[in-house]
Parts: sequence; C-alpha cells; structure tokens
Amino acid sequence: MKHRKRAFTLKPGLASLCLLASVVHAQDVADIPEAVRENVELLIQNGLDDNVGYEFVRDLTTEVGQRLAGSEAEERARIWSTQKLAELGFANIRTEPFKIPYWSRRVDKASIVSPAPQDMVISALGGSTSTPPGGVEAEVIRFESMGELRAASTDVVSDKIVFIDEKMTRTQDGSGYGMAVRKRRNCATTTSQKGGLACLIRSVGTQSRRFAHTGMMFRSAAVGDGPAAALSPPDAEQLTRLLENGPVKVRLEIEVETQPEAPSGNVIAEVVGRERPEEIVLIGCHLDSWDLGTGAVDDGAGCGIVVGAAHLIMSLDEAPRRTIRVVLYGAEEVGLLGGFAYAKRHADEMDQHILAAESDFGADKIWRFETRFGDRALPYARAIQRVLEPLGISPGHNLASGGPDISMLPRLGVPVVTPRQNGWDYFDLHHTPDDTFDKIDQGNLNQNIAAYAAFAYLAAEMDWDFRE
Repeated sequence: MKHRKRAFTLKPGLASLCLLASVVHAQDVADIPEAVRENVELLIQNGLDDNVGYEFVRDLTTEVGQRLAGSEAEERARIWSTQKLAELGFANIRTEPFKIPYWSRRVDKASIVSPAPQDMVISALGGSTSTPPGGVEAEVIRFESMGELRAASTDVVSDKIVFIDEKMTRTQDGSGYGMAVRKRRNCATTTSQKGGLACLIRSVGTQSRRFAHTGMMFRSAAVGDGPAAALSPPDAEQLTRLLENGPVKVRLEIEVETQPEAPSGNVIAEVVGRERPEEIVLIGCHLDSWDLGTGAVDDGAGCGIVVGAAHLIMSLDEAPRRTIRVVLYGAEEVGLLGGFAYAKRHADEMDQHILAAESDFGADKIWRFETRFGDRALPYARAIQRVLEPLGISPGHNLASGGPDISMLPRLGVPVVTPRQNGWDYFDLHHTPDDTFDKIDQGNLNQNIAAYAAFAYLAAEMDWDFRE
C-alpha cells in the first residue's frame, strides 16, 4: 500500500533540509527541487520509524539462521528472500545462479600436549585442508607477523606448526583489518612452502573473549595449501606465555567436507523506474554468512538496510525516474564470488549503472558519506552529503570503494558511494559465534535505512550523471 504524503513535524535537525540548497553557492552544491526535497524529508522521517528492515534481519536470522556459501542453508535463504521480497511488493524478483567450490568444517580442535596439557579454542579457516586422520602433533614456532614468517628459513619452519601472534588494531573505519587479515589469507601457503605442517593464527578480531574468528584463507579451488585455524585471543595469549618458558608441542585436528561445485546465486529485486527503467541505482548486501553465528551483523543487517530503504522508496506516491535495484549477493564470504558473477553477467550493462553502494559493515550508525564521482559531478556529491548531515553524517572523501561485492564496479566505470558505518566494535563480532540478532540496535539500523533511502532516491530521481 502506498504511503500518502502527509503533514508531519520534522524530528530535530530535519527541518534544515529545506534550506540546504540556498545556503551555499550553486556552483558548489547542486540544487534539489522542492518536490524532490519533500520526498527526501519523508523518506528520512519514515526511515527512522521503519520496521521493515529490522524485521527482515530478525526473520532471516531466525527462520534461516547461518548461511554458509554453497550450503543447503544458503539455498533456503535465497528461497526465503524471494518470498519475502514478493510479500513486500518488489518487482522483477529473480535469482541469478552460479556455481562455487564448496567447503565446510566437520571437526576442528586443538590442544597443548606439553608441557601443560590443555584444550584450546579454535576455528578452522575457510579453505583449510583436513589434517591426516588423528591430527598432526608437532612443536610450535611463533612469529609476530606474516612478514616475519615470510623471512624465516625453511630449516626453521620445517616439520613445525606455525603460530602467527599478530594483534589487530581497533579503528572506527575498519582500516586495521587490511593488515591483520594478511596472516589469515597467506599463512597456510607460506607454511606449506617452507615445509611446515599446519598454521595457527591469532584470530583476526578485536575482542578478548574465548571464541575464535573464522574467515577465508587463500585457495585456488575448494581448499588451499594446508591445515589452518584461528585461535581465540585468550588461547593465543596462553600459548605465547608457555612459549616464553620453552618448547611447546600442540596437536591440531581438522576435518573438512568439500565439493568441486555447489550452487549459489544472487537474489535481485527492483523498484522499477517510471521514465528510465533501464538505468540502475544498485544497493546491495550479501546474503551468505559464516557458519558460527547467524550472520546478523555480517551481513543480515546490510540486507535489512537495503531492503528497508528500497521499500520506503517503493512506498512513495510515484516511483523515481530510474530503477532501484536491490542485490542480495551470494558467496561473498568465500571470495566475493557473487560480486564477480554479477559483474560478468551484467558486463554489457555497466554504462546503465548510474550508482552503486553496498552495506556490509554491520548495523551501527553511518558517520561519514564517501563518494567516487567524476570531478564535474562533485556538486552532486555535496548535495547528497548536505541532505544527510541532519542524520549525523559528515562529508567524506572522493575515493570510495563502495563495498566488497561492488569493489569491481568502479574498474568498470560505475560511480560508487560508501556510507561509512561506525566500526569500533564490528570486529568484536565479525565471523564469530557471537554474530547474532541480539546485537542489532533498531535505532542505529534505522538511521542507515533513512540514509540509504535518501541518497538512493536522489540518485534515481534526479538527472545527475556521476561519471562527469
């Protein structure tokens, strides 16, 4: 049912929207017509009161749960999503299938054999090979970084279990992840090349509780070059303390299931444009998750945000000129496979993709809005940024990546934006058993929904060319 435009009292800060275009010079900030500005105000207000996005995350994580790429659960998530999107009234709902190599854990356990026998909490990394039956048992050698392991001689590593004890830096924008994730991606390969038996890493995360963070390691097919697992932070500390006193022997046992091919797919739904339906404003998330938690923060929240935002736009009295396309990407966690599949399938349509954004950094508030536009389109960037300021969102730089599954689109000429979320606590939950629905704050989620609805609507309604 359509939401009728109605008289309402703006929440604090929103009243300033109607003055934004007049307080700066036209050459600095693009003008927004009054009727469009009124719709933006309505979208923001309704977004802050929205239940659709929150309920989408709640029901996805409850009725489907964890959604490992290529699994039966990911398939159920696609079916569930298409049904939910149809109930919400979206158009052109379909799944674009593709195949992926499949990996899942069956057994992952580790223990210190000597000098102080005790169990450790680990999580096998995605792409790990199985250990021989009964596991591997060997002396541990510790390195403080991936670079230190690379520099080590084969004689030092051979027949050892490698342990990389590198901590991750907590940052608001998540920039500490890029450095910390290198050991997860590359430890097994380098260990294998140097004759090591297996690799353990301190979890790529920022919390200090006794659970481990999984995640993908480098692989060329279903598995990579050796057994690898992440240690919980307290167990990494324990192992380090024991190593300070002398040699430590560890037993590691990993058993995995693999298939060369398994089904995945991208779920797509649209709010069809009233004048130029072939022109696309894409807002996306990823539907798959790791298998430890229920994928609420990573990335059920992102799907709730983009579905909620598009639904708000669909509920206006008339559709925007251009089409809003919602893409729920499959198989992101195992190598951005849904993103690459979408880019390949739609390669001939990239010039019709007007703008793209992906929500994949949790459920906390957006604090900065970054763009990647042509120089002549910067007045459009400033206009959008000014519209978002009452939501507590500051202007950002013009070097946005857009998000993981759309990171390949700028290379194909598509302008992107990054609504940058507060990530101080994101890597406390990322890829862990603690990634569950109770971590979602509806007020913070709704601020995201309001922001996505506002900028996506502007991009779809105005004649702006962000490539200029």
